[in-house]
Amino acid sequence: MSRMPGRNRSHNMKSIRTRMLIAAMAVLMASTIVKSQTAEDAPPPPPMHGHGFGMHGQMMGFFARKLNLTDDQKAQMKTIMEKERPTMKPLMQQDQQIEQQLRQYVEGTFDEAKVQALAAQKAQIQAQMTIAQTRTHNEMYQVLTADQKAQLKQLQADREARMKERMNQQPPAPPEE
Repeated sequence: MSRMPGRNRSHNMKSIRTRMLIAAMAVLMASTIVKSQTAEDAPPPPPMHGHGFGMHGQMMGFFARKLNLTDDQKAQMKTIMEKERPTMKPLMQQDQQIEQQLRQYVEGTFDEAKVQALAAQKAQIQAQMTIAQTRTHNEMYQVLTADQKAQLKQLQADREARMKERMNQQPPAPPEE
């Protein structure tokens, strides 16, 4: 009985991409809502490498407008985000500190054992962040109406289709010497 590793790997990559897309969209949506509800002089949330936190306020506004959230929904989502902030903030700070520590092994002498230890710490932090983000996204998703959920799924499907199309495009030919 032979396995098709390429197919399984492709399915796993698609599943990971789908989950990351859903998570990113939910984070973007929540960030815009929270940003629109907070004081203008409040500092922006620290950027999270690869997660889009604090970087796409305009995109979050796009989702809030596309889903036509009510003031009550915005307030509920703000409450959800504020409730999760004490969990997420230290995790994001720890993740950022590890990124800074890893940079020294990129720019300086590589030490595989130390990088491995930092990578293990980073994996634990990212697992905790994934749990917190998924809990938050679930709570926010429950605030949406059935129509808004359908709209969000369509936006996600459209974006996934665009990403798939880009991934299937041939890379440009390398420059000739």
